[in-house]
Amino acid sequence: MKRKITCIILGILICSTIGFLSSVVTQSSVNDWYTTLNKPNFNPPNWVFAPIWTALYVLMGISVGLVWAKGFHHKWVKTGLYHFGFQLLLNGLWSIVFFGLQQPFWGLMVILTLLAVLILTIKWFNVVSKVASILLIPYVLWVFFAAFLNYKIWELN
Repeated sequence: MKRKITCIILGILICSTIGFLSSVVTQSSVNDWYTTLNKPNFNPPNWVFAPIWTALYVLMGISVGLVWAKGFHHKWVKTGLYHFGFQLLLNGLWSIVFFGLQQPFWGLMVILTLLAVLILTIKWFNVVSKVASILLIPYVLWVFFAAFLNYKIWELN
């Protein structure tokens, strides 16, 4: 039980750190470049993103912690964790590309790749822990929405 709690806490810290670093890149563009873009009518207000991403990073951390606690010696755990790590890097990369580099098209390419790797992560997590895979469902739904929003922003601009 102690190992599981430790893994969950570390998972939340790792995911939250990526989220924090992403927000640093995002903040510089949200109040200037992003405001100049044409956005679809379903674009949420800016204040919605921080609480949603905070909740998602916590769920992601719990999810990865549950898988990690099973032991890195198991090949399905390793496979799931490798996929999780890759999607987490893509998650951070999207903010750098979309907001930092101000490139909606390339952001779209990154987020579509993120979506594919995230779906594979859920598949592998399900082999190890059904609960861990279920905890990623809100995240995959949000990334799907974010990908569609990214597409519309690119299309409108």
